[in-house]
Amino acid sequence: MRGRCDDRRPMAPSDESDVPAELAAVTPVGAAEWIAELERAPDVPAQAREELVALKSGGMFVCTRMDGDIRPARSSGEGLYAQDTRHLSELTLMCGGTTPVLLSAATESGHHAVINATNPSLVSADGAIVPQETLNVQRTLLIGDRLFVRVTVRNYSRAPVATELGVALAADFADVFEVRGLERQTTGTVLAPGIDEGALRFGYVAADGERRETLVELTPAPAEMRIDGARVGVVWDLDLDPGAAAMFQITVTPRSPGSSDSMAAGGRRSAGHAAERTTARASAAHDEWVGSCARIVSDRPGFDRLIDASLRDLHALLMEVGGERLPAAGIPWYVAPFGRDSLLTGCETLMINPDVARGTLLVLANLQARVEEAWRDAEPGKILHELRGGELARTDHIPHTPYYGTVDATPLFLMVAGGYFRWTLDLETMRRLRPAFDAALEWIDRWGDRDGDGFVEYERRAPAGLVNHGWKDSHDSIVHRDGSLAEGPIALVEVQGYVYEAKRRIADVYDAMGDAPRATRLREEARVLRVAFNEAFWDSEEGFFALALDGAKQRVASVTSNPAHCLYCGIIDEDKAPLVAERLMAPDMFSGWGIRTLSSDSPAYNPMSYHNGSVWPHDNAIAAAGLKRYGFADGAVRVASALFEVAADARDLRLPELFCGFDRYESRAIVPYPVACIPQAWAAAAPFMLLQAVLGISARAPDNQLTVEQPRLPDWLSSVEIDHVRIGQTTVGLAFRRAREGTAFSLLRQDGDARVIMSA
Repeated sequence: MRGRCDDRRPMAPSDESDVPAELAAVTPVGAAEWIAELERAPDVPAQAREELVALKSGGMFVCTRMDGDIRPARSSGEGLYAQDTRHLSELTLMCGGTTPVLLSAATESGHHAVINATNPSLVSADGAIVPQETLNVQRTLLIGDRLFVRVTVRNYSRAPVATELGVALAADFADVFEVRGLERQTTGTVLAPGIDEGALRFGYVAADGERRETLVELTPAPAEMRIDGARVGVVWDLDLDPGAAAMFQITVTPRSPGSSDSMAAGGRRSAGHAAERTTARASAAHDEWVGSCARIVSDRPGFDRLIDASLRDLHALLMEVGGERLPAAGIPWYVAPFGRDSLLTGCETLMINPDVARGTLLVLANLQARVEEAWRDAEPGKILHELRGGELARTDHIPHTPYYGTVDATPLFLMVAGGYFRWTLDLETMRRLRPAFDAALEWIDRWGDRDGDGFVEYERRAPAGLVNHGWKDSHDSIVHRDGSLAEGPIALVEVQGYVYEAKRRIADVYDAMGDAPRATRLREEARVLRVAFNEAFWDSEEGFFALALDGAKQRVASVTSNPAHCLYCGIIDEDKAPLVAERLMAPDMFSGWGIRTLSSDSPAYNPMSYHNGSVWPHDNAIAAAGLKRYGFADGAVRVASALFEVAADARDLRLPELFCGFDRYESRAIVPYPVACIPQAWAAAAPFMLLQAVLGISARAPDNQLTVEQPRLPDWLSSVEIDHVRIGQTTVGLAFRRAREGTAFSLLRQDGDARVIMSA
């Protein structure tokens, strides 16, 4: 899915034969060694937990264990990060020399969490035994331009307690790719920590000379601070009368070139006020975000909590790039601008807030490739895959400056733009983006289809780049029916669907901009592509569409979830759609929790893999929308219900990036994928696309029309109201009620003159 130089898992041994020899000369020094080292990365370690407390504000985020600790662990993702650098690699808390016992952890918002713990049995300073559950140790985490950790210890016994509170801190300044498992490849220097006016200062000088610091302010002043190599130990004395409490605050400020030294400017006395200001600003920003979104209320509180959690996570993931905002892909691995992820998230959220798509389009247009550059898989007009600003990117160990190794982001850019226009009729933004549209269409026809066969293909050109450039971009995801890896160039089935729908949707935009000849030509190109696609990709033996065409133009005939995206895009012929729908819902594909990425009958199937048998919520949301588009409402409801049940059993009612594809009858709960991102943008947005699909809502702002077609509420949901839905300049409120003969629909309110039509 993203630029992980193949994915988070260890990769197969490098095959240098697939890298053109002429590119070796342009490969930066150390790239080959970097690839080899990544491919030797070990399996995901036991301590790389599936669930972390993850908070984010802008480009800064923190991941802790459920008890609030940040502990040094390879590939766990724990730490405080800014600009792809881990500024805090350890923050562990001890009470009376022992680790507190976790009671609960709750993410109150995308920037705020509260963690409650108690003491294990310990010995007080006077020798008395302090039983477990005597002390409440509460940690409040808050992130803004800094990380605030407030620790409150309260004595609930009838006797005084004298003990100590200890904290250990360290900062390794690792690049996020190193945290994922790559051994340090740079020659930067981690400086010895120091004590500066009672505060801690960690420092690092990168290989390119860039200096970074982590400043830690401690309130009140601790009784003791000890420097032990790269770690610092801090101790406060705790003397608590019965019922008394003591509060301590740790304020962590990452500093990089261009940032200010807030500790020097504000001093220790500002810490409490700064936390209050951060809380106020974050709360106001969250309220503004929620106010800009459509409001969804149902008769089921659990469903409403899922909607609230999704809105909260999407807001937290938004990041500003060049004055516009787009969603980062996910925490902890992908807090960065992404092409495919951000675009599909924008597509999923068009009904609830089209501004997500608009910001994404503007950011990506500004970063669109202008020249051909093999090292970064860049060609003119191509939309980026991933942009990084860490040390490995700055020193050319990885090509993410930005990296363009994605075959689908460019047609998705056009497809989402056309979808945005259908909802908003925002012609001003479309005119602003016209040069980017022209360049993207040129890339599709020239660079994307180098052999001129009418299909868009990919093949890795960057030696340090991804092998596969579709959304299933792990190295082993494109497999033949016998389980062998396909050789490129690869023409993916879903990419042809994206191109088809992109040309159809963007044709409406060109019509609106007064270029009717271009619009007519685009629609004809889409028609021709549809005919060729249904002939070339249809596997009559399987009764299903092939995953891809390989370099020899042979079908890669594995049964996968990819053709479901083609249902969503409308490229599949009507006579083939029932067979596709039936196959997607067959037991080897539908696990009971969702549609698998690969059939369990395939020799390459592994339910614990990243792309060869796992279940992805966003993939299923697209599948549900595709099933509904072709009239298979039962299948859409079944998929949506499965995903909502997954969320109902999840902590904080969040959908994970993915989970394992084991059959539902084998387990009463899903089997988590150990290093899935939570929150993750297109998983957080999936409930909105699922709801839109089952309710059959679509917009045609150029025709001043919103359509509700075959609404179907699932059995467990009796009513849903959606208010403040925007269609052009009109906003409407819609109500759906499950009745004996189906789902009834009514118009609650309307501000504007758009027509709301119920289609049978």
